[in-house]
Amino acid sequence: MSNTATITEVSEKAIPQTDEPINLISKIHVIPRFSDKYAERKWAKEHMAGAFRVLSKFGWNDGAGGHISLRDPVQPDCFWINPYSKHFGLITVSDLILVTEDGAPITPTKYKVNTAGFMIHSALHKARPDVNAAVHTHSPYGRAWSTFGRPIEMLNQDCCYFYNDLSVYEGFGGVVIAKEEGEHIASCLGPTNKSIILQNHGILTAGGTVDEAVALFIALEQACQSQLLVEAAAANGIPKRLVGDEEAKYTKEGAGKPEVLFMQFVPEYEMILKETNGDFLK
Repeated sequence: MSNTATITEVSEKAIPQTDEPINLISKIHVIPRFSDKYAERKWAKEHMAGAFRVLSKFGWNDGAGGHISLRDPVQPDCFWINPYSKHFGLITVSDLILVTEDGAPITPTKYKVNTAGFMIHSALHKARPDVNAAVHTHSPYGRAWSTFGRPIEMLNQDCCYFYNDLSVYEGFGGVVIAKEEGEHIASCLGPTNKSIILQNHGILTAGGTVDEAVALFIALEQACQSQLLVEAAAANGIPKRLVGDEEAKYTKEGAGKPEVLFMQFVPEYEMILKETNGDFLK
């Protein structure tokens, strides 16, 4: 008699016998919740610092420019922002600066705050209580596509993250050093949208968590890259076949939820944690 079990026999032995239904995707997308706001602050700052390392890994550090903001869970009228002119790949938790809505640093720091970054993020956090984090840096494809002052099209499944959830700010007014320019950008984002293309400037995304905002930024940068590639192909006579409105809406409702987008960043965070040996947590 053979000692080799069949695949069916092995499978049946491996599956626990139960009358309860098995749901492998139950609660697969979960954002951590905290009763202790100081614990939430620590967790969120760690993910913020990790996000800078991820952006650096992708090559999206932008000299002295580029910024992420995080509404403080303990003092919601204040927010954390990165120090001016420090490479994303070097930023740690202890480097992050807590500022008031007027720009005054609360935490002791030897660094300065990027004026343009403050003007943009301060206006966003004031206008949108639901926005706890926002990301902006001059990534290459977002910057290139912003030249056209147009939204992206529903080219593929991932572009559907931005179905009816993408603004285009056409009023480029130079480097954002005036309070009014930041307010105009926040107004253009509107009451519900989480992503915006800033004409002749780049892209900006927002979310309820740093993780969601960064996941959207990565997705929008990739969508801009796809758009540029498709436009080049279409210029040679290849017709586009866009995702239909019904399908795009359905995909957005399923894949564009905050919980799903949060989980999109989890692999990036875990990988950068391993690659840096947690250096950014200092």
